Amino acid sequence: MIKPKKAAGLPSREEIIAFVAREKTLPGAQHGGKIGKREIAKAFGITGDQRIILKHLLKEMEADGALEKRNRGLSKANTLPPVVLADIKGRDDDGELYAYPAEWDEAAGKRPRIDVHIPRKLKVEGPVAGVGDRVLLRVEVNHTPERGEAAYSGRVIKILPKARVQILGIYRADVGKGGRLLPIDKRSRGLEYIISEGDEGDAQDGDLVAVDTARATRMGPPHAVVREVLGSIKSERAVSLIAIHSHNIPNVFSANALKAAEAAKPATLNGREDWRHIQLLTIDPPDAKDHDDAVFAEKDPEVEGGYIVSVAIADVAAYVRSGSALDRDALERGNSVYFPDRVVPMLPERISNDLCSLKGGEDRPALAVRMHLGTDGRKTKHSFHRIMMKSAGKLGYAQVQRAIDGAPDDVTLPLMAELKELYAAYECSKKARDARQPLELDLPERKLILNPDGTVARVSIPERLDAHKLIEEFMILANVAAAETLEAKSSKLIYRAHDEPSLEKLNALSEFLASIGIKLAKGQVLKPEQFNQILQRVKGTENEHLVNEVVLRSQAQAEYTTQNYGHFGLNLRRYAHFTSPIRRYADLVVHRALIRALHLGDDGLSDAEIIILPDIAAQISIAERRAMAAERETTDRLIAQFLSDKVGAIFSGRIAGVTRVGLFVKLDDTGADGFIPAATLGADYFRYDEVSHELVGTRTGETHRLGDRVQVRLVEAAPMAGALRFEMISEGRSSKPMSAGKSAKGRRDHSPTGVVRQFGPRGRSATKRGRKP
Repeated sequence: MIKPKKAAGLPSREEIIAFVAREKTLPGAQHGGKIGKREIAKAFGITGDQRIILKHLLKEMEADGALEKRNRGLSKANTLPPVVLADIKGRDDDGELYAYPAEWDEAAGKRPRIDVHIPRKLKVEGPVAGVGDRVLLRVEVNHTPERGEAAYSGRVIKILPKARVQILGIYRADVGKGGRLLPIDKRSRGLEYIISEGDEGDAQDGDLVAVDTARATRMGPPHAVVREVLGSIKSERAVSLIAIHSHNIPNVFSANALKAAEAAKPATLNGREDWRHIQLLTIDPPDAKDHDDAVFAEKDPEVEGGYIVSVAIADVAAYVRSGSALDRDALERGNSVYFPDRVVPMLPERISNDLCSLKGGEDRPALAVRMHLGTDGRKTKHSFHRIMMKSAGKLGYAQVQRAIDGAPDDVTLPLMAELKELYAAYECSKKARDARQPLELDLPERKLILNPDGTVARVSIPERLDAHKLIEEFMILANVAAAETLEAKSSKLIYRAHDEPSLEKLNALSEFLASIGIKLAKGQVLKPEQFNQILQRVKGTENEHLVNEVVLRSQAQAEYTTQNYGHFGLNLRRYAHFTSPIRRYADLVVHRALIRALHLGDDGLSDAEIIILPDIAAQISIAERRAMAAERETTDRLIAQFLSDKVGAIFSGRIAGVTRVGLFVKLDDTGADGFIPAATLGADYFRYDEVSHELVGTRTGETHRLGDRVQVRLVEAAPMAGALRFEMISEGRSSKPMSAGKSAKGRRDHSPTGVVRQFGPRGRSATKRGRKP
């Protein structure tokens, strides 16, 4: 990297940081909040060769951690984003509220305080924020801080529902008086709460309960009071119930929303094109209850070798009006949450499973897009239509695949002409997809098959069929068409964006690849195509699974945003979710935007919605992460329950994670994740090599690396915590012993503190400085 020289007109690092911190918070900035090299160069009057020096300076500042990239723009490191999830903690001496971010990386320093402002003249409906509330805040930096540190102020966007519980656990009645609470949180393993007589309420032994913790005593365990009994832990739905309550997922619709859903009348043909004669097909999993998309394809009569693909999506906007009770409940949920044993829907069943579901043979309103594909598979034009349709058939993926493979059944046989056209159009579209080169990670997903009582019967890996890929590709094309149309109409919308990997993650990936003999220049800008070349290079080798995992970890997290910075994984310049409005609020917003922009009705995006779109995008992004965490934890608990009677058994698996304190192992058969403490690996001290993702013995050189095949013994299963603990049976690979202060590759230790951690057989970590951590 070229070392920039300070020259006339080139700002100092401090001046750049101050400019970025200030500009990111100024309302109405012309750059829309995105600060990059262009904006900095313009602000400081940098031209000519100085722009090259500025470019290297900014890269150096990013590598050093002084700046960080967000949404393809630069931000001052360790600063708050424009929208923050925060907890209001109290009032200052002037009676003003203050809050702290609910999520904060403590390694980044002290958790910043946010002064909360509530406009007194603004008429608002509902409660006003107060101490104890969790809120979404629009954050700005105070440019004249009085506390000697970065100071923030925030405007309340939304008060989130109060957490109904502080702790969830299993109530165990003691002989005599009262009982104990065993927390279900895996981080609380070994901790118990005393529940005194009279504080247990209606709880019975084995019930899942919610408690408030009481004031701790000087001696003995803490106390708790039962506030809510959620049901027997032996019930078939207890496991998903834990996730719903612990993540505060709204699962009861308001009375007004249910009343509105029941009162809704089927949409009519008025103002719609009649597409009921078109053989649109719904293709879904066999157990799907709601069907929000249907597809049809035909040869393009005007283009030799071209196709016209039509995608029809349930017209949810016709039933869920902006600002209505149904709309408020849907926004609060953000998306449907899918557990192995149940679904917490975004909309009441009257809407999601009936009026909006594209059932076979029934008239249903839809918003459709007709897309023309050229002989090279590229979309040449498209148009949107508000229609009335009638699905010609409700089909399953495997059912469709069997028909195409030559084994149609009684349902698919009459539809073979339509299915063949769909597959021909898909083959055409694949040409453009292959040329586009989206990221091609190979990480199979597992599905839990449950018994009638809600326990796990088995774990399967569904086969990835062309039928799946066909629907996926047509949905992507429709999503792109929605974004393109709204941009062309200068309409506000919510994008589904996925940023490119950060420089820090790319450098870490480069170091890892070098450890297995793949050279990648540090600082190189990678596109999905280059990632695919790396993945193809290791395909079929012992490192295939390992490299797929590490490449996945190098990727940014997708989000909803009003700023378009593209979708890196799909390698698309613009992308918006349009195809699932029954289960995603973002798609409903895009539908309303299309209705407004194309003058398709009076139920489009409202002026009030347009103003708060950035806030809506932030809120539904948080809801999506909440749902993912709840779904993942429920799967962990169900599999731990499934394996609880197999303690002592030996399993095959793969090391799926390496940390300073031990190894995470994923089992082959079930996909279950369990932990092996480093202290139990053997009579040696093991050190963590962050670059190579491995633990290395300082004396023997025994090495356990991410992706290694292993044999493990199950020694403990905690179903309610979703935790498994394993014992390593396999011997590690041989390598050079890792000396104190050096990694196996000769590098210094990468721990944030600079302290070298070593793990021994007695479960205590020692350091190079000779002190306990």
